Amino acid sequence: MRIAFLTAPEGVEQVELTDPWQAAEDAGHQPVLVSTKPGEIQAFNHLDKADTFPVDEVVGETPADSFDALVLPGGVANPDFLRMDEKAVAFVRDFFERGRPVAAICHAPWTLVEADVVRGRELTSWPSLRTDIRNAGGTWVDEQVVVCERGANKLVTSRKPDDLKAFCEAFLDVFAKEAA
Repeated sequence: MRIAFLTAPEGVEQVELTDPWQAAEDAGHQPVLVSTKPGEIQAFNHLDKADTFPVDEVVGETPADSFDALVLPGGVANPDFLRMDEKAVAFVRDFFERGRPVAAICHAPWTLVEADVVRGRELTSWPSLRTDIRNAGGTWVDEQVVVCERGANKLVTSRKPDDLKAFCEAFLDVFAKEAA
């Protein structure tokens, strides 16, 4: 599968990008770093700058239908930047409209809220997003990983970096079933 990893130019939590990316590569998938600007993204370890990563494709120049699935890493600033970018929000929404699987961890569901795709869905996130998700019509639960099949696509969500192992296992399982 060709999997889009969507991040803002800065603010992504590095481990929430690199661990799922490595898991996707190890499973034989092709991860592609998509951002709102060309060049490099600046990852963070919580509030401290970490490594930079080269952008493969730019939102608005690459169509969502060229991907089989979407992963949204977290970090506090990353989804906040993404939800303010109309092209990024439309890119995310397109995966839901096409029935393609999406995985989001930590603060990433903020972008899902902005895309208006959580209504009627069950998901988890970093606890501070609970009210935003509920106000957007979603059901928030405090679980390590949630796979929601209510809707046109499958949605995998997790709460935080400590949940990465379960998150990676769950989204790889869902993505593999979708590819079959």
